[in-house]
Amino acid sequence: MSRIGKKEIIIPSDVEIKFNKSQILIKGKKGQLEHQLSELIKIDKLENKLKLSKQDESRKAREIYGLSRSIISNMIVGVSQGFEKKLIIQGVGYRSQIEEKILILNVGYSHTVRIKSPENIEIKVKNNTTILVSGINKEIVGQVASKIRSIRPPEPYKGKGIRYEKENVRRKIGKAGK
Repeated sequence: MSRIGKKEIIIPSDVEIKFNKSQILIKGKKGQLEHQLSELIKIDKLENKLKLSKQDESRKAREIYGLSRSIISNMIVGVSQGFEKKLIIQGVGYRSQIEEKILILNVGYSHTVRIKSPENIEIKVKNNTTILVSGINKEIVGQVASKIRSIRPPEPYKGKGIRYEKENVRRKIGKAGK
């Protein structure tokens, strides 16, 4: 039984929610998001709260129950506050820059790596070694940050590469010389 699905979602005052059959549209100061809900989930709106319930006790309904609640909650947070991921580049000569919504990375390859920013996602570069990925959709922000990190993940011997802000990279001891 999902404990996440049982929690009520509190709606901030600056967020507007509309239902159209199984479609939910959420508008806020940062933008708007919409999501197609399953027919197995029912939503009740009480003043400034949303309460989800299952239509039946099937396995599929139980699986979607907590997931739907998390998605709707993330949408509300996204349109009111937004999401942000911070990546840090470590390594001698490694740097990044932004040019016309294209992130350019110099991370030890013989060529530069170019990543085009998707729609509704903003990529900023601070002091050549810090990359900020922000937007209203948590899923897309995470995917873009993961794509950037996958270009040069941190290696365990010297720790060089692209990592998340508070990521802990386990270091290995190099080979023992005699």
